[in-house]
Amino acid sequence: MMQPKYPFPESFVSTNIEERGQEGVAWLERLPSILAVCEQRWSIRLGPPFQALSYNYAAPAVRADGSSLVVKVCVPDKEFISEVEALRLYNGVGAAQLYEFDIDLGAMLLERLAPGIMLSSVDSDEEAIAVAASVMRKIWHPPPAQHHFLHVSDWARGIEKLRAQFDGGPGPFPERLVRKAESLFADLLASMNAPVVLHGDLHHFNILSAQRQPWLAIDPKGILGEPAYETGAFIRNPIPGIYSAPNLARLLDRRIRLFAEILEFEPARIYGWATAQAVLSAWWTFEDNGGLLTDGFLASVGFAQTLADLPGW
Repeated sequence: MMQPKYPFPESFVSTNIEERGQEGVAWLERLPSILAVCEQRWSIRLGPPFQALSYNYAAPAVRADGSSLVVKVCVPDKEFISEVEALRLYNGVGAAQLYEFDIDLGAMLLERLAPGIMLSSVDSDEEAIAVAASVMRKIWHPPPAQHHFLHVSDWARGIEKLRAQFDGGPGPFPERLVRKAESLFADLLASMNAPVVLHGDLHHFNILSAQRQPWLAIDPKGILGEPAYETGAFIRNPIPGIYSAPNLARLLDRRIRLFAEILEFEPARIYGWATAQAVLSAWWTFEDNGGLLTDGFLASVGFAQTLADLPGW
């Protein structure tokens, strides 16, 4: 039997159908033709997709001259547009280079990073934080005059959705934890300086080793906020390993203080953003799991509680 030209992993197919419903089914049906257009338009040859795909499709590609690239295809929504705009703004400085894109197709042609080892491979937490901070400095830019980026205040409204979901109550979340997230978001947003374009999800799995620069970011969300906000995703990763880390409270305290020292930020703002985001991340996990109290959700709530209860903050 002839194999399909563009094989899709079963987990990738099931994830799109389970999470996106009929929209996911329709997108999967269009995907082979989208990939064919990419091959023809950009004069590339696609290889089998990368392992561990989730919602988006990504595969290595080769040009006629032998250069290695990556094709990434997403549902062409606001998040995709923000990613394209962020990558164009970075222009290869601190992040993978964007060579081509098609908004209607939801497709991008990107630099392939080699050796492409994730920052999670670095054993020293101090070294990993220094690398992350270096990448952060390179990719932060003032927003252009015209853009489609959301603001961190838009994400913070997830806590309002949490309250609405449970008629004003906290649901399966500790009330004290939800109140702390609400208070932190209110205070930090009210006192925030002029925002820059943040990556929005800069953690160990989204920073890869490269040749052109030692480490480069991939998969930016593209969101407006103050630079201290950026540290939150790194502080609560890598997931799920960090949930069982020994001396977790001590690890988190050290991360906050080290980021503050390297980036010359107020430690209290890093702590505040990281804590509020940890609660928000737990809410997103709850949403993604359809309201089920999964082990991942319970672990994320426990992590947020540990962060919120750090002594001295």
